[in-house]
Amino acid sequence: MTETEPWAGVRETHSGAVFFAGDRAWKLKKPVDLGFLDFTDRGVRERVCRREAELNRRLAPDVYLGVAAVTGPDGAVCDHLVAMRRMPDDRRLSELVRRGEPLGPVIRSLARLLAVFHGGAHRGLAVDADGTRDAVRARWHASFDQVRPFHGVVLDTTAAKEIESRTDLFLAGREPLFARRIAERRVVDGHGDLIADDIFCLDDGPRVLDCLEFDDRLRHVDGLDDVAFLAMDLERLGAPALAAELLDAYAEFSGDNAPPALRHHYLAYRAFVRVKVACLRHAQGDPAAAELASAYAETTLRHLRAGEVRAVLVGGLPGSGKSTVAARVADALGATLLQSDRIRKEIAGIDPERHVPADYRQGIYTPPWTALTYSELARRSAALLGLGETVVLDASWTSATEREAIAAVARQTGSKLCALRCTAPDDLRERRLATRTGSLSDAGPDVAREMAEDAAPWPSAFPLDTTGTPADTAGIALAHLAPGS
Repeated sequence: MTETEPWAGVRETHSGAVFFAGDRAWKLKKPVDLGFLDFTDRGVRERVCRREAELNRRLAPDVYLGVAAVTGPDGAVCDHLVAMRRMPDDRRLSELVRRGEPLGPVIRSLARLLAVFHGGAHRGLAVDADGTRDAVRARWHASFDQVRPFHGVVLDTTAAKEIESRTDLFLAGREPLFARRIAERRVVDGHGDLIADDIFCLDDGPRVLDCLEFDDRLRHVDGLDDVAFLAMDLERLGAPALAAELLDAYAEFSGDNAPPALRHHYLAYRAFVRVKVACLRHAQGDPAAAELASAYAETTLRHLRAGEVRAVLVGGLPGSGKSTVAARVADALGATLLQSDRIRKEIAGIDPERHVPADYRQGIYTPPWTALTYSELARRSAALLGLGETVVLDASWTSATEREAIAAVARQTGSKLCALRCTAPDDLRERRLATRTGSLSDAGPDVAREMAEDAAPWPSAFPLDTTGTPADTAGIALAHLAPGS
């Protein structure tokens, strides 16, 4: 403790209370049943206290001193307390963030600590079982069930229903992603409850306290899920840049190349966990918790929208600027770019940079070759979308049949289909075709004119005028693709 702190004090949570006295802290479990935990039995409280001390020594061995018995006047044991070394309040990470202190080195130190912790954490079949897509979905649904009585009372019903539908859509198509995370040994016996209030930044390094101890299964999580809780909490404290820095540093130290969509999904999940906690606090008589629950619900929805996996079709006639637009959009979205021109030549065993011009529907541009090209485009898209990767598909997309095949892939993988149809006046397209360099396409003006005659209407696509600068055109495309637009 510091000289400015009171010698004694108490801090209460929904499931416990911490009593401070001098240089010690004593944590009591409340005799409550909250559905997801039941501490009404003293024997359970003792067992959970001992488990808490054991588990938290993994990250803070010098803080957790053991478990003390509480006896009554008759000497009989009536309860148990976790005995801890008291941490200085003014070194809480949450307090440092609120004071606006420079925290770059602290965040990197935390990210390194957590990456090392996860690297050595317990793994196994039982842990893996709790990291499957179905297990993650079950945790979401358990929270949905607990929060549903608060719809229209604490939470906006429309927003709550959108959270449920977006969550289920993401998870429906992402079984390959979660299977890969398990295969990469990313699912561990982690912390489970990383928040800035429970992290203390001392001169000799951070101390991370108060892991989730009452249910092992809730602690069996993807390492990214674990860290996302703290990142979400930093966002709540008004420090989104620190949250992004934490996630980036963790990816660096852990070697984790998870897709952005999974980051957003876990940030949303952790925000919704806090929605649930706030609702429970409201039910316990805390009226201020309603506002907090709504704020966390907004955070949940924002990340679910940002983490939407998309198949973005960028089409148009030769010379319409579609390849330029597709490349810029893919870069901006952090998406994988798939190009029909490149795939077509790969299938034919031709260097993609080599030009093999042919008449319309001749050479490697016959209908069978084209069907094979689009089939491969769909196959690769399905694999990437299932792994949570947004894809940008650069092709002419003049065939309604080919567009429907990709639409089916999007539906099967729970992905959103977006379409941009690049347009430009005929004379501009022909000038581009006559002067372009570095393009993978072999189409010339004659082929472009014949393609225009055969193109099927595409009313569902957003018409994108490409007569402006590439940067301006890409800006318009990205504005159309922005979440919620």
